[in-house]
Amino acid sequence: MPTLPVTSIKPNATEPMVQSLISFLEHEVQPMIVLDANYTILAANAAYQRQFGGTGQPVTGQKCYRMSHHYDAPCDQAGEHCPLKKAQELRGPDRVLHIHHTPRGPEHVAVELRPIFDAGGGITAYVERLDVVRSASARPSGDGLVGRSAPFNRVLAALQRVAPSMLPVLLLGESGTGKELFARAVHENSARAAGPFVVVDCSGLTESLFESELFGHEKGAFTGATSRKPGLVDTAQGGTLFLDEIGDVPLSMQVKLLRLIESGTYRRVGSVETRHANFRLVAATHKSLEHMMARGEFRQDLYYRISAFPITLPPLRERPDDIALLVQSFLRRAGAGQRTLTIRADAMAQLQRRPWPGNIRELRNVLERASLFADDGVIRVEQVLAAPVGQGGAPGMPARGTGAPLAELHASFDGTRKALAAHLGISERTLYRRLKALGIP
Repeated sequence: MPTLPVTSIKPNATEPMVQSLISFLEHEVQPMIVLDANYTILAANAAYQRQFGGTGQPVTGQKCYRMSHHYDAPCDQAGEHCPLKKAQELRGPDRVLHIHHTPRGPEHVAVELRPIFDAGGGITAYVERLDVVRSASARPSGDGLVGRSAPFNRVLAALQRVAPSMLPVLLLGESGTGKELFARAVHENSARAAGPFVVVDCSGLTESLFESELFGHEKGAFTGATSRKPGLVDTAQGGTLFLDEIGDVPLSMQVKLLRLIESGTYRRVGSVETRHANFRLVAATHKSLEHMMARGEFRQDLYYRISAFPITLPPLRERPDDIALLVQSFLRRAGAGQRTLTIRADAMAQLQRRPWPGNIRELRNVLERASLFADDGVIRVEQVLAAPVGQGGAPGMPARGTGAPLAELHASFDGTRKALAAHLGISERTLYRRLKALGIP
């Protein structure tokens, strides 16, 4: 596609330095603009015009905050972080994640702004580079991360900063907050996005299986090892290894995991051959690893290796502004290819009032069950009320878990563990952990 000319209508754009900036922008593939101290766009390259201009009309002479936010005043006067204002104060670059209005609708945009100095040390202009974040959506979406609240945006901004590096990332937060989706977003925004994304469910592996599953084994290494089997570390070569619920790794295996991370080497079970690992590490847990270290249940040296960049994911109760967006996204997924699902305003209000102890997973379960009873495609308040908070019981099904201890419910429940987990509105992994804590095999 031919590059559109970059133009300016401001008198100071005739200065040699600004003219050089305009010439530079013409050859940039990322959206970029030149601003003056009054937030006026002096120049915009073709990529900006295509992605953010929309109408085909020149954007030069427009105020940046009108283009991006449809505001009548700068972002800082509207209660948001303004990178130009911050760059003026710092006399240096600033980065921020904003939600911009675009021809496609609201989108998360990573903004980097740099001041340009003249020979006397004064700021003559500002260059702003914009990058649309593809791993999250600020409008209803059929897949991936969805949100636009301030807590969600803070996490997304942290993710954007760390993803291009090779630093290990530790995702912390309650069960059901979407740790695997955030881990996948780290992978997709890294240089390893074309490689595999391999999930290791640490809570579902016994001590005897952990080493074999992670490192693989040779034929004859133990009873039942009838052939050589590559491990998940082999599978993750050139990509990302996601250790989900790393707090459940047996203490005896933590030293071997530490050795893998520190040395980048490992041996298959039953082999003397040293193999070299090549993966980006992302780990996650709902447990307090600090408390586990104090009790001697988690190695301190392993903790410092995996927690180079910790990110705490907010529970859904801290993201009330995202509930309507999440509901619309889940309904789009639940009805995909079959029918259109909608929700009544009073039912939506009921969902927005709930505390959601099971977080996003519980919300999804409630909506999926309610959709089964929405014969006309409309979810009503009685259908979402039929699933008790924290239980998620299906409409028309007695809430057998209400007030009953888990051990008692497990003993009396007539069905599989998968069905029990669905009845409680939790994942099978969460059910497994809770039963394990009670000593139930």
